[in-house]
Amino acid sequence: MFMSVLNTTSVNVALTRMAADLSASTDDIQWVATAYNLCLGVVVPASAWLGDRLGLKRLYLASLVGFCVASMLCGLAGNLTSEILFRILQAAPGGMLPVTCMTILYRIVPRRQTGTAMGLYGLGMVVAPAVGPTLGGYLVEYASWRLVYFVNVPVGVVGLVAAALLLPQLPGQPGRRFDALGFACIAGGLFALLLAASEGEDWGWTSYRVVILFIAALLLLALFVVIELEVSDPLLDVRALRNRPLLNSLALIALQSIGLFAVSFYVPVFLQEGQGLTALNTGFVLLPQGLVMMVCMPLAGRITDRFGARWPAVVGLALSGIGLLMLAEVNPDMTRGEFIAALMLRAVGPGVAMMPITTSGISSLPAHLAGAGSAFNQLVQRVTAALGLAVLTAMSTEQQAQLWAGRSALVRPASDARLHEMAERGADGLAPLYQALKLDVLAQAYSDVFLVCGVVTLASVPLALFIRSPKHRRPVG
Repeated sequence: MFMSVLNTTSVNVALTRMAADLSASTDDIQWVATAYNLCLGVVVPASAWLGDRLGLKRLYLASLVGFCVASMLCGLAGNLTSEILFRILQAAPGGMLPVTCMTILYRIVPRRQTGTAMGLYGLGMVVAPAVGPTLGGYLVEYASWRLVYFVNVPVGVVGLVAAALLLPQLPGQPGRRFDALGFACIAGGLFALLLAASEGEDWGWTSYRVVILFIAALLLLALFVVIELEVSDPLLDVRALRNRPLLNSLALIALQSIGLFAVSFYVPVFLQEGQGLTALNTGFVLLPQGLVMMVCMPLAGRITDRFGARWPAVVGLALSGIGLLMLAEVNPDMTRGEFIAALMLRAVGPGVAMMPITTSGISSLPAHLAGAGSAFNQLVQRVTAALGLAVLTAMSTEQQAQLWAGRSALVRPASDARLHEMAERGADGLAPLYQALKLDVLAQAYSDVFLVCGVVTLASVPLALFIRSPKHRRPVG
């Protein structure tokens, strides 16, 4: 799981250098990340069926091998087309790994110890986004962007050896038929939804392409639900969504993911574009929050096993919301120390709350629905991240345009001697003013983004009060 998430965050840091080496434009190189995310959303629904068909251990090993091989191909790519193709190949096993990992965990761990197990599992999911920019920045700055992919191979080999030796055999259900029509509907619906969210900013949110994609996504996903309720072997058993604890868990994950992914996206952008930090130094600013989550997650798991998931979730969401409100104070003069303090407090939130919330939902399901619960969990995270970032980016872009217009109207060189002198020197004279205005506009727009995320996170706290601790069960296998 660590390898899968690490790859996503470290590759994002390397896109600029990758574009230069592959002779690609800024817009075109974004498809390296976009194609990966689109394919992830498509393969996740099929993971539960493949786990039943092949057996969870066999699917896990096959996914690790596929991810390592595809990572090597990505690192060897000689042009943009092959790089995008190999990223799609990499996303197929990359999307199956999280679902398979979580399903295996719920099959082999006694329910009374699920919190501790999920705390350990969650280390990869939350520490990797913090370590990724640091590692990616170092490799890009001092070595080659290709190593961002090659570093997956030794991690994958260790995972393969450990899994082969330690994981029990978890046989599947070979007789279960593949729901091809259901897969076509959910794959097409998620692809349309994620594509519209990814390209809405460039294509225009009211353009025909984006509107048609959103309508197609809505219709296909609705048809998927109808099909799954009728077929004898559903691809994803949507009846799992009748479980109130699972629905509550998914709602909390969606609301928390907005703030989680907003921070991982906007803070590096502000530090690099606004304050001029290198990718490596940006990674060092983000690293302490990863260390905080590394400490909090195992502790939260033990607390969950002993006292239940409700209060860790409530406390974690509250602290996360407060940390986001601290980030809402972002300004051009904000120091690295202030950034680190706010990020560390916000990191306590997901470190304490994420795994108890996930545990409370999936643990409430019968064993035969654990795979569907894991798949829904991953789908909600992916879709929320894409849609949340799309909405926040649209809001930020619109506000930056308004702020630029307002400040431009205030600049009157004719009535200000200093401005007149700067204007007479041309572009070189006005450059310092432009940079100062750019940083001020960026800070104000991002301040509102973090304010919205903080309010949304704090508004989710009452939902956490409805979390109930499930009854214990014996492990399977």
